[in-house]
Amino acid sequence: MRAIRVRIGLFFVAVIALVAGTVRLPSQGPALHWYKGNLHSHTINSDGDSAPDAVTRWYKERRYHFLALTDHNYFTDPQGLDAFLGAKDRFLLITGEEVTSHYGDAPVHVNAFRLQQTIEPFFGEDILSTLQGNVDAIQAAGAVPSLNHPQDAWAIDAATLVRVRNLGLFEVYNSHPDTNNEWGLEEMWDSALTAGRKLYGIAVDDAHEFKQFGPGRSNPGGGWVEVLAPELSEQAILAAVGRGEFYASTGVKLEAMRRGAGQLRVKIKQESDRQYRTVFVGKAGRVLARETGVEVSYRLQPGDGYVRATITDSNGRKAWVQPVFPVPGS
Repeated sequence: MRAIRVRIGLFFVAVIALVAGTVRLPSQGPALHWYKGNLHSHTINSDGDSAPDAVTRWYKERRYHFLALTDHNYFTDPQGLDAFLGAKDRFLLITGEEVTSHYGDAPVHVNAFRLQQTIEPFFGEDILSTLQGNVDAIQAAGAVPSLNHPQDAWAIDAATLVRVRNLGLFEVYNSHPDTNNEWGLEEMWDSALTAGRKLYGIAVDDAHEFKQFGPGRSNPGGGWVEVLAPELSEQAILAAVGRGEFYASTGVKLEAMRRGAGQLRVKIKQESDRQYRTVFVGKAGRVLARETGVEVSYRLQPGDGYVRATITDSNGRKAWVQPVFPVPGS
């Protein structure tokens, strides 16, 4: 009888944790919290219009939890800024650089996170070797690579993305007005996932303009990630991102997310009278299920390969939930 009561108690703890957006059971590690951040922004140290402190203040004043300053081929060291603008458990600057290369007229830009000095760009003999060389250079520096705006000038196609090694992140959404977001990025993602690449999609601002706002400008606030991590530190945030424990968003917000054991479950935060449609996608981009409402889930079936989710609200705002893969041996 006592064992039954214990199991019932653990069940209710799990339910409460899901609703609260926390995934901690008594036998597991520390409680997890949501942290909102932008992983792509520019200052006057490259082609932005504002100083690093002004850019940082914009995000902190709007309740972001973390920010990466990613200037082109320049490491904007955030140590001094973090000393007076950072706040324990409230705001953090993550080290970053946009390693900026090209092949002919095709831009090849790869963000680097967790670095200590500027990483020089690599120029190869074709698109693939240029991209691979920059990913390799970033990893050799002990940093984390993330492919930026693959379809800017249609530089990176699905065949190239599939062949890149040791790349775990790419921008499934970039709010810069010139990055061709709406044509085929999710299809490229599914091509890589189907080929066995474990690739996670982030959403970013790629903001350059903080002084003038309007249509067609590279303004902040268009895309971000919400990371589920035990603490607000560079190590914890990047480790959680590397495990896919986050979602990317242009406005849709989640209250809870559970990924694992071959299942994906989310609880969407209801805003106003908006309605929500979730599309679960698997191997080769096949639609596995469509659901409406704020609480949705999908359990992997044989042949699915993986499952990820794209959520769209009735005003067109989106969220992308990272793929879940089959449990080994299942």
